[in-house]
Amino acid sequence: MPEARAVALAIDALRRGWPVRIAGADGALDLLAIETADDARLAAFDPDRRAAILLSGGRAATLKLANQADAAAPDRPVLVDRAPWLDLPAAHALADPALDLLTPLKGPFRAAHFDSLDAAAAALELARLAGLLPAYFVLPEVRPRAAAKENTVTAAAIRAYESPVRLVIAARARLPVAAAEKAEIVAFRNADDAAEHVALVIGTPDGKPPLVRLHSECLTGDVLGSLKCDCGPQLHAALHEIAEARWGILLYLRQEGRGIGLINKLRAYALQDQGFDTVDANVRLGFAIDARDFGVAARMLSLLGQDEVRLLTNNPAKVAGLEAAGIRVVERVPHQLPSNPHNEAYLATKRDRTGHQL
Repeated sequence: MPEARAVALAIDALRRGWPVRIAGADGALDLLAIETADDARLAAFDPDRRAAILLSGGRAATLKLANQADAAAPDRPVLVDRAPWLDLPAAHALADPALDLLTPLKGPFRAAHFDSLDAAAAALELARLAGLLPAYFVLPEVRPRAAAKENTVTAAAIRAYESPVRLVIAARARLPVAAAEKAEIVAFRNADDAAEHVALVIGTPDGKPPLVRLHSECLTGDVLGSLKCDCGPQLHAALHEIAEARWGILLYLRQEGRGIGLINKLRAYALQDQGFDTVDANVRLGFAIDARDFGVAARMLSLLGQDEVRLLTNNPAKVAGLEAAGIRVVERVPHQLPSNPHNEAYLATKRDRTGHQL
């Protein structure tokens, strides 16, 4: 698909510090990601030093640059006028809330009105797909020297990029695991996305809905044994519970950090060390509270021939996400594990602010 190829090229360009152009329904924007920019790239992109700064509404609200409507919508873009002192280090300070206690902001800064909201909102989503902070130098009008033609992408293509429609089974093999010797691993690939999701099918289908666990990748918890979350214990407990049920599926989704990526998750950890909970940390970074797409899980289950499941979860959003994508959840099975001194606040936040239930 040409549109998906354009998004993939734009993601690669952002990570390399190259400019991109996003064409929306209400205008086009030339953009340079602040996180991967350097002085030479910024000078080439903006020789006249007039590029404004594009931030999310959540980040702008933290900086007192957004009105209440913007602050209530953390994905809403906000444009900050370029000031004479707004150089690359100052832009980094605006973009990264983890630096707030280390870098005094010069200011004052002023939010400006602009019309290209469709392209700007897509730019924030493109940064998430690239695993970068949602912050850019931006030129609101089309300038031929600002972005190469091959790095032009439409806002509509960005919004459609993570669609699970083209997800297919790529490989499968027998995989005995500690929790269940009779298990099969199934790998899924999306032609439009580099992420490779896997399912572990345990036991033998018995005509009843399988016990299913949706587990989002967590390197720190699953591999390194982090005590800041309950991901590792949840993963292993789910495998054992599915094995005891004698038939079920664990879906391992490559959606690290609730969809914001590993590096941004570590930035959120730094904010948590400053006293913010997981919800506020994500919003201060400029992301949604939960950016995961459970339609991917639904597509995986469909490819495995399952349209009804018993879902092992405390998260109502997972139930709603599967059902919205055509998978019937016949039962929600609670998944409770003991806390530790390092994750008590994290678990309380999931209960009190994101609606997790027992």
